[in-house]
Amino acid sequence: MADHAARGRGVIEAPPTGPGNDDELPDAAALVGAGSSEANPGAAAVEAGRLLFAQECTFTAGAATSDAIPPDTLPEIAFAGRSNVGKSSLLNALTGRNSLARTSHTPGRTRQLNFFDLGHRLMLVDLPGYGYAEASKTEIARWNALFKDYLRGRPSLRRTCLLIDSRHGIKETDRPLMKLFDETAVSFQIVLTKTDKMAASTLQALLADTKAELARHVAGHPVVHTTSAHEGLGIPTLRAALAALAEAPPPR
Repeated sequence: MADHAARGRGVIEAPPTGPGNDDELPDAAALVGAGSSEANPGAAAVEAGRLLFAQECTFTAGAATSDAIPPDTLPEIAFAGRSNVGKSSLLNALTGRNSLARTSHTPGRTRQLNFFDLGHRLMLVDLPGYGYAEASKTEIARWNALFKDYLRGRPSLRRTCLLIDSRHGIKETDRPLMKLFDETAVSFQIVLTKTDKMAASTLQALLADTKAELARHVAGHPVVHTTSAHEGLGIPTLRAALAALAEAPPPR
């Protein structure tokens, strides 16, 4: 199953992207283990993340029902969050594309699990947004069932990035999913979005509150990422962290 959280809480800041050779795909996991860390990755790990996320990223499947979920063939990273949290924008920023995940002014547009093959080394899974007030009870129940079936039956799922809008912090609609991660032993990691809209002092207070709540969850990964898809803040560091969970590149 997915990796479990270690004790202790950290806050991550994006370092500058280091130089590298576009023809080589280093193993980010090995680089992290060789003296870097997720909270402060070295230039080599950041470059490994950049190179991985520069690879071709292809839509492979969409699943609106549990029986449509494709077989797991690669390590998977899922992305979850409230409707309008900026999930599509973050996925596009990570992959350097404008339309990998389509953004919309209508919250709740993503209504299925969308699978994207990243360089045949990592599967990115875009989960339906939740907390959409205009969704029917039947539709909400269907989404919840799909969420649970996917989380409980996916040994390839390395981690779920739980996106939280930094302007609002963790809300009541986020907590049932955090509890579900604990129950299913699925490691989850909080990624704060839209941090460019926050004053530094306000962001620090939010980080303290977020870490305090995260500490109560056994499945919570200890590092909190702060990002802005619009400004590119935190994107290189998040790439490095996710690349460390990918399948190692083939030997050259």
